[in-house]
Amino acid sequence: MRMSTTIILDCDPGIDDALAIAFAAGHPELEIAGITSVAGNVELAKTTANALAVASFVGVPRPAREAADGHAIDFIIERTAAAPGEITLVATGPLTNIALALRREPRLPLWVRDFVIMGGSAGRGNVNHAAEYNIWADPEAASIVFGAGWTVRMIGLDVTLRARATAAVQERMREFGALGAELLLPALGQYADSHTTGAPAVHDVCAVVSVAAPSVFTYTPALVQVETTGRLTSGMTVTDFSPSISPNALVATDIDVDRFWKLVLETYESLAARMG
Repeated sequence: MRMSTTIILDCDPGIDDALAIAFAAGHPELEIAGITSVAGNVELAKTTANALAVASFVGVPRPAREAADGHAIDFIIERTAAAPGEITLVATGPLTNIALALRREPRLPLWVRDFVIMGGSAGRGNVNHAAEYNIWADPEAASIVFGAGWTVRMIGLDVTLRARATAAVQERMREFGALGAELLLPALGQYADSHTTGAPAVHDVCAVVSVAAPSVFTYTPALVQVETTGRLTSGMTVTDFSPSISPNALVATDIDVDRFWKLVLETYESLAARMG
């Protein structure tokens, strides 16, 4: 029997962030220690309100119904320091909070069990030709994060653009009662992405799935550096897979799409049943 994994989810809801929260809430081997919010898809007040609304809907924040006092970075530092080696940090938005936490507490990489991001790409962008949105939104923060001395598990566009909610997937979601009708399907219906063709990619869900089932993805060690000054390439994750380099990241380079959706849909089904 696998032990559960405790996570802190730093996110910017956002549509696929909401789907990621739902997956984390529904998976039996994931325990949510906390959800922190960062500005990204919308301003901080809205990402915080959205995170609270989704968490409340899927039954995560009991009894809280409003944001806790204090700053996200203090929460991240305090919780990981109190349980060194036990908490996996998952970031599905811009890396502002993580960089600020590192600046305040450089020992953070020693305390986390694992660090996973949805962000970056080894070969393409989605906000421009070079950069993925979460890295582009705060490239200076991303540069700090990749240079912090830990191994970043980078779940980027190389794999997330293949995790698409097809018509068949969405039809299955219609079976999940209020979860499907009031969260999953409306969220997917509002998706705006330059690569969306009726089957939106659930980018942020991929990061949380990689914690619950790491073997769904194939990883390649790489040295990832973030471009912060390029006029045309700001936010680009320059990824070097050369065997001679010292890697700072495990970059997801392949995904088992069938296994991914089997796990995601089973988890949503279980959550829907629990929600009644």
